[in-house]
Amino acid sequence: MNRLTSVIVSISAAVLLLPSQFARAADTPGVTATEIKLGQTMPYSGPASSFSTQGKVNVAFMNMINDQGGINGRKITLISRDDGYSPPKTVEQIRKLVEEDNVLAIFQMTGSPGVIATAKYLNNMHVPQLFSSSGSSIPANVKEYPYTTMWSIPFRTESFILASYLLKNKPDAKVGILFQNDELGKGYQRFFKQGLGDKAASMVISEVGYDITSPTIDSQIAQLKNAGVDTVVLSTTPKFGAQALRKMHELDWHPLRLLINASSSIPNGIKPAGFDATQGVLSVQYMVLPEDKNNWELPAMKEYLAFMKKYLPNENAYEVGSMAGYITANMMVQVLRKCGDDLSRENVMKNANGFPEVQQPLLLPGVKYNATPTDHTPLHMGMISKLEGERWAPTGEVIRVDTPAE
Repeated sequence: MNRLTSVIVSISAAVLLLPSQFARAADTPGVTATEIKLGQTMPYSGPASSFSTQGKVNVAFMNMINDQGGINGRKITLISRDDGYSPPKTVEQIRKLVEEDNVLAIFQMTGSPGVIATAKYLNNMHVPQLFSSSGSSIPANVKEYPYTTMWSIPFRTESFILASYLLKNKPDAKVGILFQNDELGKGYQRFFKQGLGDKAASMVISEVGYDITSPTIDSQIAQLKNAGVDTVVLSTTPKFGAQALRKMHELDWHPLRLLINASSSIPNGIKPAGFDATQGVLSVQYMVLPEDKNNWELPAMKEYLAFMKKYLPNENAYEVGSMAGYITANMMVQVLRKCGDDLSRENVMKNANGFPEVQQPLLLPGVKYNATPTDHTPLHMGMISKLEGERWAPTGEVIRVDTPAE
């Protein structure tokens, strides 16, 4: 089996535990005296496969921890299954991980459709759904989904930052929104208009959707142009964001372009469109970006790049998704270490939501990770950045948005 999509670890030493510790391990699925078993789904295939680098890095990071002796004598097995960015397949794979593989927790699922499709099942089973790569407000509802936590910046936070920038700098904009016909695209569409407030009705003059199975979005871009739009919000995955930026360039059409963070990867979102077609694009960033040479001397960045060189030499270390996978894997390990020998699912959840206002090393200075029992959407800060040359350049200060629920 491919090492990148399933980690199988060998048990090399016995661990002496007290009888009560044996009982805890025996009573918790996925936990033995020598192993902690986690699961996840990733779009290794399909239209969002560029996101799968996170899973590869997650697996490699757990290999590194195992090489260092594991966690309290236990090695980590991370089973990472392909779901093709298809919710029905996500549901199928998650059920296998829970009911056949008996994992302790689900870790960093990627994609709002799949996270939403499985949240109710996992919460009914009391299986932690940790560090989910989705900004949707639906699974972030603590009352309905107490066993689900998020990683990505919430759609509403990012949308409000973009909307506030537009209201301040171009209040008379004629806005067109290109959105993907799923919760990712519609979530940004919904919250961006909410962020514009009373001005949404007059500013947003065209909204055009596309399906993730569509071959191109050329006709949608032409539709926005013909509507007289002078500002475009691209609520897309990287493939379609790149197509949209390239098509606008080919049409010699130069509106203000606001690109969501999920599509802002330099290797996967910007480079395919062409640097000639993307200068001046605006986006929201919250991580210290690995493709920016100005960051390479930071101690935490040096550690990250050394890890990638050793454990994933054939993967792109300068892809923001790779670093996101590194950050979340590190946080997952922090949670497990904080649990000590009490690896019950309840204690895992308690510790996963025990990061009040923490400055993680690879988040932008001033961006705090704030996961608490009452807030499972920990990233409420970001910075407007502009594409200059081959890097995202900051344009101002870190903005915090404590937005209300829907």
